[in-house]
Amino acid sequence: GFEIGYHLATWHTSPREKTIQALDRYDELFGQPPTAMANHSKCRENMYWGAARLTGAAQLIYNLATRFRQADRYRGHIEGDPLFWGDICKQKIRYCRNFIYNNINTLAACPFMPYHDPARPYVNYWFASSEGSEVRSFNRRLSEKNQERLEEEAGLCIMYTHLACGFYGNHQLQPEFRRLMERLARRNGWFAPVSTILDYLRERNGGHLISSAERTHLERKRLIQKLVSGGSKIA
Repeated sequence: GFEIGYHLATWHTSPREKTIQALDRYDELFGQPPTAMANHSKCRENMYWGAARLTGAAQLIYNLATRFRQADRYRGHIEGDPLFWGDICKQKIRYCRNFIYNNINTLAACPFMPYHDPARPYVNYWFASSEGSEVRSFNRRLSEKNQERLEEEAGLCIMYTHLACGFYGNHQLQPEFRRLMERLARRNGWFAPVSTILDYLRERNGGHLISSAERTHLERKRLIQKLVSGGSKIA
């Protein structure tokens, strides 16, 4: 009932050779490549990260907000660069996480997922997630009211989180987190690994090819959320 995804070779930047070694080691341990991945914060081999994660006006606003410091920082998708591994990503990994939204219903925030973006060809399919990066935001997202709404909408939640951030202390799980999770477990839901869910969605949507208008909608929604409420970094 669990899935081990790929979160890059390690916590710091790795050249192409180390990335290949890490993926080969994963294959050796688990008998197959990882199905899903998420970029790792500031690792420069991230796929389509920083300004490369955005297009048009959203990219310009991002570059202005970051004073163009992130414009060419992330290199995993740039062919010929020492950090390039886009060809390996396309060969081995099916799903890559993209934007994070302050909505318990991830599918409502990103109804196109999983989708392929022809402007970013080295990622086979992208998916979104819901904000829950640490225990307080996780508990807010998974509140009783939100659980009720998610069920009423027949929705889907793919949660983004770091379980090292406040979920356990003094030899016990954080009480509110435990209460909410136990309440959720009693509901009539489908609790499955992310790749299982994304495979199901992809069968239904045929591997959606995102349009320019749809991409702009996702980017603007995430950018507005970041500017208004902060939270996880946009890129």
